[in-house]
Amino acid sequence: MFFSKEMRMDEIFNFLKQLVSPESIIIYGGIYLLLFIVFAETGLFVGFFLPGDSLLFTAGLLCSTGILVVHPLILVVLIIIAAVAGNMVGYAFGEKVGTLLFKRKSGFFFRQEHLIAANEFYLKYGKKTIVLSRFLPIVRTFAPIVAGIVKLDYRKFFIYSLVGAFFWVNVLVLTGYFLGKNFPGIKDYLGYIVIFFIVITSIPFLYSYIKKKIKK
Repeated sequence: MFFSKEMRMDEIFNFLKQLVSPESIIIYGGIYLLLFIVFAETGLFVGFFLPGDSLLFTAGLLCSTGILVVHPLILVVLIIIAAVAGNMVGYAFGEKVGTLLFKRKSGFFFRQEHLIAANEFYLKYGKKTIVLSRFLPIVRTFAPIVAGIVKLDYRKFFIYSLVGAFFWVNVLVLTGYFLGKNFPGIKDYLGYIVIFFIVITSIPFLYSYIKKKIKK
């Protein structure tokens, strides 16, 4: 009985690991799941745990190897559309019910501290947050919600969202694509590259956390 329970836990863990694995998402879900995750990461506040930077890089890399069968420029355009659409939904959500999130308790699918961090980032950088947040996990999930709460001009928000998505998608997808084209063997090190992205994108949050501790 204990063995069977242990096996079930291992199966659940492996499933969750596959669920957030950029390579698995693209291989098993294709372009549709890829676009949905890009949308969900900013369109749904529960999407903060989803891979973003590593997913885009992996998409470009697998596109160059033919595993993801789509022209790279079409891939870039589709992801930009999904990213902007996610931002617009996040903005609408924040405008309507976003203030209630500050009163909501943290849970598995929602962490209030992430919303507070995004709000502090917005207070510091203003409208530029919509562009800069694209390169910051978690902040990019909650930044559109905060913009909706403070009622940033809708047209300006759309422009900033488009600019941010353009640079974010092009940098990561095309980097993955051209590296895959010029260094085909790099696919074998994809796991290490994903870990690299996780470490790099975690640095700003570690710095902020340490800074707050020092102040206290």
